[in-house]
Amino acid sequence: MMSRILAVAAAEFHIARRNLWVVMASLIMTLFALALTFAGAAPTGALGVDLLTVSVASMTTLSVYLAPLLALMMSFDAIAGENERGGLALLLTYPVSRGEILLGKFVAHLGTIALAMVIGFGAAGLAAGFAGGAGQESIVALLRLIATSILLGAVFLALGYALSALARSSTAAAGFAAGLWLVFVVLYDLGMLGAVVFDNGGVFTRSVFPWLLALNPADAFRLWNVSASENVALANGMTGAASALPVWAAPASLILWPVLAFFLARHAFRRVEP
Repeated sequence: MMSRILAVAAAEFHIARRNLWVVMASLIMTLFALALTFAGAAPTGALGVDLLTVSVASMTTLSVYLAPLLALMMSFDAIAGENERGGLALLLTYPVSRGEILLGKFVAHLGTIALAMVIGFGAAGLAAGFAGGAGQESIVALLRLIATSILLGAVFLALGYALSALARSSTAAAGFAAGLWLVFVVLYDLGMLGAVVFDNGGVFTRSVFPWLLALNPADAFRLWNVSASENVALANGMTGAASALPVWAAPASLILWPVLAFFLARHAFRRVEP
């Protein structure tokens, strides 16, 4: 079983490398992370923290937008597009199950995202450390940011496979993926903000709002990184919602989401007829 999964993963990684996904994802993460690091260097004196701490806070916001986007761009075509090109029918003639095919694609795509996160955030972290100093807590925060960004990418990879299996064409899958990104990353937060303004400091704001934030994987990622580091929370400004939740809430949400999303994708893939 493992050899079949690795064989599919190797083929998918070769395709990603040939299509320049590995280079493009790494380049995008590196350029944006370096730009945010040095553009956000000004508050270090006022906040009393080193440059790497401010850099991690800025890159947390960057990752909320880019990690889901990169994952969905890699995954929306994985089943619908392969089916349109006739590759899925050929693949299913081999002695490999649908679950192994899906897992192989997941390993290859997640490896590409992990490589981009390590190179992009690692380069920005090294630059910030040399330019403005780095304490032990900020180094730990950087390593946590890289690990949680990979988890966030895993969530949206699996959700992208589910949409790709449910869509009738790769064009429809692309539309679904764009809508999913818009809902989870943009509209959900706008809805929460409107509800908080309407509630005006009531029960919803104090008791319900933090849990609804933790239910969204993008917000759970942000809360985890903020609540785990006092300095990052200071630079990020999200201490209120993070302190209202138990420490396990955001990590539990971000760890459970990839598992649930993968089972959803596996169930949807079973219904696809090549």
